[in-house]
Amino acid sequence: MPSLPRTARALGLRIGDLPTGAANTIADVPGAAVGHTTLSDGAVQTGVTAIRLHPGHPFREKLPAASHVLNGFGKSIGLVQVEELGTVETPIVLTNTLSVGTAATALVRHMLDTTPEIGATTGTVNPVVMECNDGSWLNDIRGLHVEERHVRTALESAGPDVVQGNVGAGTGMSCYGLAGGIGSASRVVRVSRQDYTLGVLTLCNMGRLPDLRVDGRPVGAAIAERIAAEKAEPEKGSIIVLIVTDAPLDTRQLRRVATRAGAGIVRTGSHLGSGSGDIALAVSTAEPIPHAPGNTKILTRRVLHEDAIDRFFRATIEATEEAILNALLAAEPRIGREGRSRRALGEFSDLLTG
Repeated sequence: MPSLPRTARALGLRIGDLPTGAANTIADVPGAAVGHTTLSDGAVQTGVTAIRLHPGHPFREKLPAASHVLNGFGKSIGLVQVEELGTVETPIVLTNTLSVGTAATALVRHMLDTTPEIGATTGTVNPVVMECNDGSWLNDIRGLHVEERHVRTALESAGPDVVQGNVGAGTGMSCYGLAGGIGSASRVVRVSRQDYTLGVLTLCNMGRLPDLRVDGRPVGAAIAERIAAEKAEPEKGSIIVLIVTDAPLDTRQLRRVATRAGAGIVRTGSHLGSGSGDIALAVSTAEPIPHAPGNTKILTRRVLHEDAIDRFFRATIEATEEAILNALLAAEPRIGREGRSRRALGEFSDLLTG
C-alpha cells in the first residue's frame, strides 16, 4: 500500500502566496520548540503538548502576547493575566479539558524548580494551559489519565522537530469528523529588506465533516458520502491556535494578528459553532521584557510600523489554514473507547486534489 500524504505540500497543495520557513512549522521561529507526551492505549487516547517560545528564561524574560477568543466555550488557564499585562512568562501547555488543572500544577512546579525567586523574593507565576475536549468521542476523559509527569516529559523533550497529527495533546482529537490533532505551518514575511518568520501551531478538534474544505474545495460531503456518515452532528469541538513570530510586534498588534486566525479556520469550513472553544494566542519573541527592570524603568523598544502589518495578517491566515490541513493529513486512523473510530483524511487523497 503506498504511503499516505502527510502534509498539504506532500499532496501538492500550496496554501496562499507567501513562502514558508525551512521546515514549514512553528519551530522555524528561532528558539521555538515543541514536545509531546502521547497516551494511546485502548480507551486512553490523550496527551500533552508543550511549546517553549524562546531559548531564554520565560519568567525573567517575558514575551509580548495577546489572545483573542473567537468563541469562548473553553477552559483555558492564564489568559486573564495575558489580557491585562500583555505578556507570557511560561511555556505554553496543551492538553485535554479535564486535565487543565493537572497540567497547570505541573507547569507551576516546573517554573518553581527553575526559578527560585518565584513566590519568595518576587511575585507568583502565571501558567498558560489551553485545551480541547477529546472525551466527546475517542478518549476516556473521565479517567483523568494525564499526570504531572507527562507534562514534565513534554517540556523536557521539546525540540525543533515538530511531530504532527494525533500525537501529544492531539492524540484523541477529532477534526471535521476525522482524526485530528496537532498541525503546524510557517510563513516568511519580508519587511525593510529583512525576513521575519511567523509560525502557527494548531490543536484541532472542531468542525463537521460535510463542511470540510481543502484549499477552497468542498470535499467533506464527498468523504461523508463515501464512509456513509449521513448524520452530521452540530459543531461543538474546539481549536487552539498558537501564533509565534520573531517580528517586533507589540501587544496591541499581536491582538490584531490573533483575530486573523479566525479567517484561516473558516477557510477550512468551520463556522465557529456555539459549542466550540476557539482561541488564538499570539506571541512575539523579538523584544523580551525583563522581569527585573535593572537601573532604569524606561524601556526602548522596536515596533513594526502599521503600514507593514497586513503582511502578518496574511501570514497568519495562510499558516493557520495550512496547519489545520497538516493536522488532518498527518493524523492516522484511530480506535478509542468503546471501539469508536476515526478515519484519516489522507485515506481520501484522491478526493483532495482536482
